[in-house]
Amino acid sequence: MIRTLKRLLMIAALALLIFYLAVYVVYANNLIQFPFDYDQGEGFELVDTILFSRGEFPYKDTNVYPFYSSNYPPLYHVILVPFVWLFGEGYWYGRLAGFVATLIAAGAIAYAVNREGKHRMAAVLSGLAFLASNTVYHIGPLFRQHMTMVMFETLAVVILANVNEIEDQGKRRRVLMTGLAFVLAAGYTKQLAVATAAAVFVFLFIRQPRRAVVSGIVFALIGGAIFLWMNIATNGQWWLQTITANVNPFHPEQTVALFQLWFGLHGFLIVPAVLYLLYELYFTRVSIFAIWFVAGVAVAVLSGKWGAGDSYFATSIAALCILSGLFAAKTLRREWVNFRINLYTRLFVLPLWRVANRIAGVGVLIIPLLYLGYGRAVLHMPTEGAVFSTIADVFDLQATAHGTFYDSAYRFVGGYADIGHLTTQADIDAGWRIVDILRSTDKPVLSEEAAFNLLAGKEVITNPTQLLNLAQQGIFDSSGLIGMIERQEFGYVVMRAQFYPMDVLQTIAVYYDVIERVAMNGFEYIIFEPRPEPLIAQHHR
Repeated sequence: MIRTLKRLLMIAALALLIFYLAVYVVYANNLIQFPFDYDQGEGFELVDTILFSRGEFPYKDTNVYPFYSSNYPPLYHVILVPFVWLFGEGYWYGRLAGFVATLIAAGAIAYAVNREGKHRMAAVLSGLAFLASNTVYHIGPLFRQHMTMVMFETLAVVILANVNEIEDQGKRRRVLMTGLAFVLAAGYTKQLAVATAAAVFVFLFIRQPRRAVVSGIVFALIGGAIFLWMNIATNGQWWLQTITANVNPFHPEQTVALFQLWFGLHGFLIVPAVLYLLYELYFTRVSIFAIWFVAGVAVAVLSGKWGAGDSYFATSIAALCILSGLFAAKTLRREWVNFRINLYTRLFVLPLWRVANRIAGVGVLIIPLLYLGYGRAVLHMPTEGAVFSTIADVFDLQATAHGTFYDSAYRFVGGYADIGHLTTQADIDAGWRIVDILRSTDKPVLSEEAAFNLLAGKEVITNPTQLLNLAQQGIFDSSGLIGMIERQEFGYVVMRAQFYPMDVLQTIAVYYDVIERVAMNGFEYIIFEPRPEPLIAQHHR
């Protein structure tokens, strides 16, 4: 009876997570075909890639025309350079790269759980759980570098997990070098990978201090040499734009809200992950996965920075999927360790041991229920379409995002579920409407999203969020840009989120007037043209 019930529950859990995989594939396919910015900033990632394809660094002086710079490391964009050479400017290959990166990360998670836990079903559920996360779903198929960083981090940790147990010195050295190369790749994909680098070297130092110190010195020399070369080659702009500019204002309430979101969505896996961490701490020895999880949670505190968000939790999600998968594997195989009772174990370990044994007794049922609970917590799906509308009707799901999509993340922090829905032909038509407007002028265009300029054959001018990053720290001289606005040198200005520095926004309001508002992708794009008479002149008259 229990065996039959376990099998049915496992099938149900597997089917639910496969359903989320199908939703993810539909979403990725939809975005890959969308020719405009879906998430604000995607276009500037494309511009970075285009600049690299021309042999140029995107780390430029933002005080001079075209007032553009990137604030991200180069590797993600460099990887995509061959696509620019072969296919020209486009969003599809960056989004495809992000989607594939999440699949590779999920495969690495499943591989780690199967290798360490020796349970295939637990491994499959762990990999699918990663892809089912709302956070991973939201950002995976975007033209953004975050999930590529997580892919490199996951590969590095999985490769290095058992490096110290390799007896053959040559093989051990090769594995160590490969793992550290992935750590370095993660760091030069996005700065947040510093947490994984710290976790890796803490783990190596605990196991083999001398080897960790030697490899750490080599790692630092290589990473530092690349950093120094790039800083010299860009006349110091690399440091200014990627390090200094990223020290943004911190909002504690945003961190608290995002941690609530993280636990509300992933709590069914966080609890067993923490239990497995405690098990390692008391019974065996701490694994690299446990240290990585702690590091991932620690770096998520930075999600309170301006410009940050739930993507900062992606590393911790990868780690908790591995730890919870190992918990599931050990429970299903009934391999929890027994031990001798003494004063220490009676005071500190016995309570955990009793819980573990009880869980082991009914674990064959608890584990699939945990994954079913997780599947319910992360529920996200379109509410329109032949199949999805039927499911929505059966379960009485009402759209929470853009009128066409149900997203459980929306009930925690609504602002972080503005992505995930599918785009429509109406969105594409609206985008081309904006492009047609921009094509009607011979002047340059100031647009808050790069796609319109690229498709209209216009030079991309500024990266508004980067200008705001610099302005908040008092290291952006806006006089050049403001002078062009005052002279009405831009044929049009296009804004959506109004992320430009305040003095720039105020100047636009004086010298430009709204001529049209275009609804696209759930947002309102505001088109400005030069005023025949600036407001300041009207005021003085």
